[in-house]
Amino acid sequence: METAGPNNNWYYNKKLKPLARALRKNMTKAEACLWKYGLKAKKMKGYSFSRQRPVLDYIVDFICKDVNLVIEVDGITHLDEKIIMQDEIKEEKLRALGFTVLRFRDEEVLNRIDLVLHKIEKTVINLAQGNSTPYDSPSRGIVIHI
Repeated sequence: METAGPNNNWYYNKKLKPLARALRKNMTKAEACLWKYGLKAKKMKGYSFSRQRPVLDYIVDFICKDVNLVIEVDGITHLDEKIIMQDEIKEEKLRALGFTVLRFRDEEVLNRIDLVLHKIEKTVINLAQGNSTPYDSPSRGIVIHI
């Protein structure tokens, strides 16, 4: 598959639009916090983020199409071994399309949003400059260990 971009509408899946809309109306507390304090209205270095956007057969929590960045916020269900494996497959497919994927736990967003926003900011800056990011390796559990 070619790299995600405007030519393929970042692999938008219109069949998932109703579900994505429902998820936007019912965001978790951590997702709502990250959206309100860091990503909404171009607060992150002037870059536009979308929330709950269908990509392939998935709905990503947040996406910045300008730099091909996906941000996932994981609740307690993501500690289940089956869900972890599904997340790894999802991440692998997104990375194959050229997305950088950052993954945070709810607790990280709710308790240390300053560090979460700092990591997102550093990643956005690196990607905008065309640099690879040190966060291109699998991202589960590398942010903050509370």
